[in-house]
Amino acid sequence: MQVPFLDLKAQYAGIREEVRTEVNDVLDSQICIGGAKVEELEQAIAKYCGCGYAVGASSGTDAILNALMSLEIGPGDEVITTPFTFFATAGCIARVGARAVFVDIKPGTYNIDTDKIGRAITKKTKAILPVHLFGQTADMDPIVDIAKKANLVVIEDAAQSIGANYKGRRAGTMGTCGCLSFYPSKNLGAAGDAGMILSNDAELAKKIRMMRNHGDESTYQHRLIGGNFRLDAIQAAVLLAKLPLLDKWTSERQKIAAYYNEAFAHCSKITTPAVSKEKTCVYNYYVIRVPRRDEVAKYLRQKQIGCSIYYPLPLHMQECFSDWGYSQDDFPESEKAAEQVLALPIYPELTAEQKDCVITAVLGAVED
Repeated sequence: MQVPFLDLKAQYAGIREEVRTEVNDVLDSQICIGGAKVEELEQAIAKYCGCGYAVGASSGTDAILNALMSLEIGPGDEVITTPFTFFATAGCIARVGARAVFVDIKPGTYNIDTDKIGRAITKKTKAILPVHLFGQTADMDPIVDIAKKANLVVIEDAAQSIGANYKGRRAGTMGTCGCLSFYPSKNLGAAGDAGMILSNDAELAKKIRMMRNHGDESTYQHRLIGGNFRLDAIQAAVLLAKLPLLDKWTSERQKIAAYYNEAFAHCSKITTPAVSKEKTCVYNYYVIRVPRRDEVAKYLRQKQIGCSIYYPLPLHMQECFSDWGYSQDDFPESEKAAEQVLALPIYPELTAEQKDCVITAVLGAVED
């Protein structure tokens, strides 16, 4: 039986009319940049996440870039982050002229090891940029405490974790600001690129709004040099149609994860996701660790079971960051994870038969 890694067509089939109604409103209005739909989405996301302000962005990447620029991080500055994440996290740091100072991950959660952050702080450090990977937040209390003591800002990369909780607080709302992605494969996905920046700081939110529109304070009055980071109204419309279903979809993902966990519990060759007691995971990805990972992935694909690898090469080993001076073996936990992780299908539309096919194929692969 074929099981796609992700089936967005199945999702769309259940919400077709709602999406088209919202999109048609935009097309009828012909207000395609900004406007009522974007403002409505910003207010809805701020309420959902439990923060004061939400500012739409053209993508999750541009949300991070805008946050860095708005917080005046640039040449000569250092930003502490993880090497085990999507490229955009460090790519945006490089684009503003700063340097990423990597800190290794905890092997259980794949998030930054907070015990190692303090040793990475120098006189050049301006920010900590934790990533809430695979749907689970980093340990934010120690990160915020470290930042306060060192007078640093905290930018949360919550691209994969909308709705995830840490001690009752939502991802993206605990630092100076937080960045969301609505890339189509995310738990809340647009019909293209889209993102959002969260903050509880009114002045920072105002600045972020200016920065997303070339630093324009009023018509053609540019107080800052910003960028074109605006959110399309059609993407906002699609997200407004989907947002009311997000909690239901998250619950289904959590049930699938629990089903997988139980099925794999007896197999010593499979390490299932570790979720701390003070957190809830929203499982943007369900990631296991297995020996001979590439062979397992090949086996699954031969059985027509979708799978993916996040991420096969840590950022400190990427050629484009070679001038930062890192080498192989600098971050052993990240490098080990890169060799072992494998993401399995986890989306609300998976049928019982499909889930069982995934389980059977994975067990067959590791025990072969």
